[in-house]
Amino acid sequence: MSTNYKVDMFSMAVHTLFHPMSSLPFTLPPQHAQVLIIGGGPAGSYAASALAREGLSVTVFEADKFPRSYLPFPFFDHSSFSVFSYHVGESLIPSVRQYFRFIGAEHILANHGFIPKPGSAIKFNQFKREGYTDFMALGCDNNSWNVLRSEFDQLLMNYARTSGASVYELTKVTAVSFSSMDPTKPVSVTWSHTPPPQPLSPPASPTDSEASFFDCKPSSTSSEPLSVTGTTTFTHLIDATGRAGILSTKYFKNRHFNASLKNIAVWGYWTNTGIYGVETTREGAPWFEALTDESGWAWFIPLHNGTTSVGVVMNQKCYNEKLKYPLPPSPFNHTGTSSINSSMPARYFSSLSLAPGIVKLITSKGRIVEGSVKSASDFSYSAPSYAGNNYRIIGDAGAFIDPFFSSGIHLALTSALSASATICASIRDHCSESEAAEWHTRRVSTSYTRFQVVVMSAYKQIRAQNIDILSDIDEDNYDRAFSFLRPVIQGASDMGKRLSETELQKSLDFCVNLFNPTSPEQHERLSRSFGVGRELFDVTAPLMDPVMFENALHIGSESVNRRLDVSSDRDSDVEQSYSDSERAIETKMVLSKINARRVVHVEYTVNNMESEPLNGFVMRLEKGRLGLSRPMHKTG
Repeated sequence: MSTNYKVDMFSMAVHTLFHPMSSLPFTLPPQHAQVLIIGGGPAGSYAASALAREGLSVTVFEADKFPRSYLPFPFFDHSSFSVFSYHVGESLIPSVRQYFRFIGAEHILANHGFIPKPGSAIKFNQFKREGYTDFMALGCDNNSWNVLRSEFDQLLMNYARTSGASVYELTKVTAVSFSSMDPTKPVSVTWSHTPPPQPLSPPASPTDSEASFFDCKPSSTSSEPLSVTGTTTFTHLIDATGRAGILSTKYFKNRHFNASLKNIAVWGYWTNTGIYGVETTREGAPWFEALTDESGWAWFIPLHNGTTSVGVVMNQKCYNEKLKYPLPPSPFNHTGTSSINSSMPARYFSSLSLAPGIVKLITSKGRIVEGSVKSASDFSYSAPSYAGNNYRIIGDAGAFIDPFFSSGIHLALTSALSASATICASIRDHCSESEAAEWHTRRVSTSYTRFQVVVMSAYKQIRAQNIDILSDIDEDNYDRAFSFLRPVIQGASDMGKRLSETELQKSLDFCVNLFNPTSPEQHERLSRSFGVGRELFDVTAPLMDPVMFENALHIGSESVNRRLDVSSDRDSDVEQSYSDSERAIETKMVLSKINARRVVHVEYTVNNMESEPLNGFVMRLEKGRLGLSRPMHKTG
């Protein structure tokens, strides 16, 4: 790469004086990148890997120094930095396997040592048993993991490096410039870069035999790290800046918040806790529990470093209202922390009393990690567009939905792969740039809305009251994405272009079946003892017609009655104890739950993007040929 910049030898000398362990020359960000990605989190790093493996030149600017952690980083004076941040979100869903498989990294995730996640336990009501979603029902290799995000994020970033992407940490984009001819088309970014310190966290920023230098502006004191500034142009830009969302919030100003999901999250890390499902097939599964005052929910996620992530998500208005009154007693008399009386930890401990199942899992031996209690706004948001001329917006930079179903990483990787495919499609002339950009917006909107409907259904149960959803969802965006849910939620009925409140409630009521407190053991009993065909328990199958429910109930009833008439001695106590009405209720509840899961199961499969047409295109999911294509139509 040629350079038009002159090396500032004085600045280099100053840098050596202040940073004697540094090796010079050091490489600084390039003047131009084919694809520039702002943000090296899961979405940005995944897109970098996918694009680099396609042979594109990819550059990543990441403002933080990885690994990100809530603990002090040993090589920096944190008082000098504002960019360090720890990210919560440790529970993954099985789709992550297939996304990692596509970029050749599944083995890295599987072999790292994260705690396997066989499913999820969800308790909505203190008077009923918890429901359990069994990932392993689809195969022994369908588990997911509970991950420590600092390690998970760094795994993805380092894999992007090994895939061929150039990653520059401590490189903060301060501004985006747009074309004078097209004010919606970004053309360059201005950045501030701090060269990596010693010892390096391998691998360091990329080195090049034709390294370019910018005029360095040395700090006035040795306590402040040296930083340099510059400008980089690009052919395509991907905004993966997380919730900051530089394009949506600073320039387009089109972010729309969902007032019904305006929450606050408070969490901390514990040691010496219990584990859900010990010595069963459920061991290691996270536990989610509705708060007894109906204000939100809590999580309990064991991690491989010996700690357990325990958090509370509460409606912001309810949380603020509670601040006006004295705290109720904490369920923990001895937490092993000196900060229990400080405001936020005290409120955190008190809030956990609203989740008795989690209090029981923490046990009397549980101890909070000193200084680990954190809080963050948990506002759900979306936008009417996630792409345009030569740019894509991915991950939390575009949309964020409540983390109840651990969909954050899934949506990050979905949007990252979509951005990669549509950029490749544009470059390879599979379609026009405008068609590629529109496809990306449709893909992100569709995936987001599928989970949004399910999350809103969960909150409908948590709060036990109606939620005004229509006023919280952008109408155009909602209608466009929801069109893919209509046939599966409402059957073949034509609902028209608009959704009435009644129709919306029917959709939510359907999704509520996801949370019925059923278990894999019930499924097995219904199949073995009551004659319900195993094919009805397959979440990968097409949506079930209501008539099939009645047939299943009828067949099951005949099967039970026939057994009882022939030889009651051979029937188990469980079978004989079930009346026809009880058996019918349980069977319908189980089958309804399976049917509802089919609504979102299609999202879990990366290959689905090859078969679900959007705007007349499907994804071409093949290494070396990644892009878009028109679907093949069956003939004859």
